[in-house]
Amino acid sequence: MLKKQLGLFSVFSIAAGAMISSGLFVLPGLAFAKAGPSIVISYFLAGLLMIPSMLSCAELATAMPKSGGSYFFVERSLGPMMGTFAGFANWLAIALKATFAMVGIGALATIFFPNESDLTIKLVSAGACIFFLLVNILSVKGTGGLQIGLVAGLIAILIAFIVKALPLTGPQQYSPFAPFGVKSIFVVAGMVFVSYGGLTKVIDVSEEVRDSSRNIPLGMFLAFFVVNILYVLVVFAAVGVLKPEVLSGSLAPVVLAGKAVAGLVGEILISIAAFLAFATTANAGLLSASRTPMAMSRDGLVPQFLSRTSRRFHTPHFSLLLTAGFMLFVIFALSLENLVKTASTMLIVVFMLINASVVIMRHSGIQTYRPTFKAPLTPWIQIGTILMYMFLIFGMGYVPLALTGAFAIVAMVWYLFYVQRRIDRESAIVYLVKAIVSKHIQRTGLEDELKHLSLLRDEVVTDRFDGLVKNCDILDIPGKISATDLFHTASQALSKRLNIDADKLYGLFIQREKESTTVIKPGLAIPHIVVDGQNIFEVLLVRCKDGAVFSELHEPVKTAFILIGSSDERNYHLRALMSIAHIVSEPEFEKRWFAAKNIEQLRDIVLLSGRRRD
Repeated sequence: MLKKQLGLFSVFSIAAGAMISSGLFVLPGLAFAKAGPSIVISYFLAGLLMIPSMLSCAELATAMPKSGGSYFFVERSLGPMMGTFAGFANWLAIALKATFAMVGIGALATIFFPNESDLTIKLVSAGACIFFLLVNILSVKGTGGLQIGLVAGLIAILIAFIVKALPLTGPQQYSPFAPFGVKSIFVVAGMVFVSYGGLTKVIDVSEEVRDSSRNIPLGMFLAFFVVNILYVLVVFAAVGVLKPEVLSGSLAPVVLAGKAVAGLVGEILISIAAFLAFATTANAGLLSASRTPMAMSRDGLVPQFLSRTSRRFHTPHFSLLLTAGFMLFVIFALSLENLVKTASTMLIVVFMLINASVVIMRHSGIQTYRPTFKAPLTPWIQIGTILMYMFLIFGMGYVPLALTGAFAIVAMVWYLFYVQRRIDRESAIVYLVKAIVSKHIQRTGLEDELKHLSLLRDEVVTDRFDGLVKNCDILDIPGKISATDLFHTASQALSKRLNIDADKLYGLFIQREKESTTVIKPGLAIPHIVVDGQNIFEVLLVRCKDGAVFSELHEPVKTAFILIGSSDERNYHLRALMSIAHIVSEPEFEKRWFAAKNIEQLRDIVLLSGRRRD
């Protein structure tokens, strides 16, 4: 288990820093050559297309805060075959984007040393990769702290540039607005989509986030709105202050815009901002990309050694070394444009799978799936998003499509020959199919895993009442019955557990009910009796969908918490009543209670309640 060392500002900084990078300081020049001034709309559109995936990622991350989140969500939702592809694709996409940032650091060297060769750029990039590898191995907390400082400086410089540049823009700079047609706007939107892909990197380190229910969604939303505004305004300003022939195809468009606005000072400041941007993306990218092989290793999809963590630093050093090694290979082997398009295509495919995962998890009927944030308009927003992403992919061209297809084949071969023989785990989609085919389905390991994750997320320390519920009997009674029949059945169940005569227990229940009804509100009763002895206290849970008739004055009781205790447990009896009151007052208690498919799901509903523990 990795340490929880990242707070809200670290989450914001990882997400924001992962977005503000080459997508802003390199891509605008390449994008302008394909779409002209309309790239402003392309960037805005790419940001809008990111919103549904951001919402889906936030829901899944609050339900399953695990390292390698993107892979983990897909694997648990769609199964190990799709999980294998998603894991490799997510690792590749994030690693490529981080590599793109490291190449950007190397490219900055050409500004100050214009006569240097491509080899110098590659060596500087490789040096940056090794530096960030050491930072990540030594400390996640140090990584988060470094990220906060880098992002703060970066945003400050960009705001200063926007304030200085906007008054200098002129309308003639934006005409003609779409010289290559409207279609080019959408094609470029797909190309620059990779700029926003870093937003969800934080879900790959969600296991290391404190108070993940709050900090992950809030950090992601803050980062998205801040960075989206910065992207649009910076690109708008760059188009407005540079001549088209200068901007088109440039690999340092914002640096040139800074020089046009404030001379040498502007050039230096934007160069510093670019360095900070590349550094934040490289740092966050290496951090989050390395968590995917670690998560896959935990599940047996790749060799086990990749999940090992350093005893001294508590960081996944083998996974970090593998990821950094791949980045170094890419630095010396791939061209810039193919790198960008392939990374974008991979990200889009992963986001399609994540959106599908939300739909499956939400409709699976698994009671232990408990996100603290829920994406709105599910499943329609996810279905629409998947269709839009398919449109973007086919607009990217043949090369990224061919690379993605080849990658899918490699992932499939790996699954067939390595994973399939080792994994026998039921996913949410299999659970959903079984639930449709049959009303009686066996409990799966996924339900227990999700319950465990929810308890860890909420940092629940179980108390005595939890222990009672874990071991208690549960009655799920079909059909309508009388209260006397309910008490007979309950007495039989409790007699075996307490070694007390069933008839005696039944008499105590009837006597207690005659004194005053134990129906405390419509549909809910808490029958309770006192028995002879010491240190005796038991709980019996009852669900009767058609109701148990206690009297003509009350609605049939569909839910009952039956309590039995000795006289020396009176104080705990009151505490148990308070626990039950908190459980049944939760907003979705009744909905979950009556939707549960078996007694273990009923037990989970009580154990996963948000009540205060002793």
